[in-house]
Amino acid sequence: MGLVKLRILLVVLFLVIVGLVSIAITLRTTRVVPALNIPQSSPVAVAIGTPLPPPAESPTPISSNFVGTVNLIIPVAGVKPEQLIDTFDDARSEGRVHDAIDIMAPAETPVLAAADGKIVKLFQSERGGATIYQLNANQDLIFYYAHLSRYADGLAEGDLVRQGQIIAYVGDTGNAGAGNYHLHFSIAAVSDPKRYWEGTNINPYPLLQNRP
Repeated sequence: MGLVKLRILLVVLFLVIVGLVSIAITLRTTRVVPALNIPQSSPVAVAIGTPLPPPAESPTPISSNFVGTVNLIIPVAGVKPEQLIDTFDDARSEGRVHDAIDIMAPAETPVLAAADGKIVKLFQSERGGATIYQLNANQDLIFYYAHLSRYADGLAEGDLVRQGQIIAYVGDTGNAGAGNYHLHFSIAAVSDPKRYWEGTNINPYPLLQNRP
């Protein structure tokens, strides 16, 4: 019995020795990879956000293109330049901008043609009441007269009118409000005179200053 135990012990010891030798051989044959010397890259500048473009220059009001080149008169008899009020940028109902000036005057004051031109449309408008569209002689401007009480006797579409000629009378028609007598006067630059209702509104106020 003691001999059997001795043999088992020797076998175990032999296996341990073989295992240790195998481990030693493996350690000796394993190559050690040296650390790589990776150079640090230069830092990359990163822009934060997108640079804003330079502010655009404010466009020159188109009315300034006509100052000194368009000879207009105040289209209401007896009104002086100092009586005019610039209401071009005033707010109106439904988010609208006025795009015109209101020239206050008593009822039935004569409304005068602001310049030579042609009557292209006589129109009854819900907002403007009795209105006139007049094309100037150069066919690049439309004058719009609104809230008229009535037209001058005999006035008709297609008529050629002279500056200062009576074409209508001040009233309170349309949405002017009862008793709020005034002329709603606007000017639009047009590229196609046949489409008189389309155009770019320009401020009449500076064009009527220093005018009789």
